[in-house]
Amino acid sequence: MKTFSAKAPEVDRKWYVIDAADHILGKVAVEAARLLRGKHKPIFTPHVDTGDHVVIINAEKVRLSGNKETEKIYTSYSGYVGGQKVETPKKVRARRPELLVERAIRGMVPHTRLGRAQLRKLRVYAGAEHEQEAQKPEPYTI
Repeated sequence: MKTFSAKAPEVDRKWYVIDAADHILGKVAVEAARLLRGKHKPIFTPHVDTGDHVVIINAEKVRLSGNKETEKIYTSYSGYVGGQKVETPKKVRARRPELLVERAIRGMVPHTRLGRAQLRKLRVYAGAEHEQEAQKPEPYTI
């Protein structure tokens, strides 16, 4: 018996919409990463992009558990002297609320070319409106 390996052109992709309002950030990110990678499909192949497209709405209403809103920190370093920036989720939410969800999902997909290809199928919107109505996305419940 030969091992099945999916081929990228043969993958059937669906569109899903996830409403993140009043859900925990980690739980939303886990489900979105699962759909993006294609782990919910029986044809899942680790080295092939078998995932679906995911649209996340109401990213500004996502919750963080515990005291993470004020105590968790995101750091970035430019490489220059004094180039380290530190932000809390509260500041990130005020500046760009979609970034909270995008960063959480980015950490859950592979950090390779495959992961970047999978992240291109992710769209995150702060409000309830999105531009993918023509694709007829199916609602996905968490």
